[in-house]
Amino acid sequence: MLISGVSSQPVVTQEPSMSVTPGGAVTLSCSLSTGAITTSNYPAWFQQKPGSAPRQLIYSTNSRPSGIPARFSGSISGNNAALTITGVQAEDEADYYCLIYTGSSGSWKFTPSLNVERGVHTSYPAS
Repeated sequence: MLISGVSSQPVVTQEPSMSVTPGGAVTLSCSLSTGAITTSNYPAWFQQKPGSAPRQLIYSTNSRPSGIPARFSGSISGNNAALTITGVQAEDEADYYCLIYTGSSGSWKFTPSLNVERGVHTSYPAS
């Protein structure tokens, strides 16, 4: 809903929680209400575990800070920013945030969190 005299702010959206099993791959994406995400939005991705500060995984679309494994990669897919995690490990269970720079507001936008669960299932032989 738009209210006369109030400028609309860009809204970044992300899919809800997903589950992935160890060794698998998952792609998380986020979109911008005002149009396609481009490299000029400097998409960045953060990982946050309970009780810890967010850790930056990706900046400027697909650059990784020192110490971030190559299994984390960023891209622009269609109109969205995407984070792909390959060879998912149990330690990857966390909340993931997409951060988009929007020139119209001159600020960075955090999305709601996205949780990647371990999805580990242990079966025991019948006794």
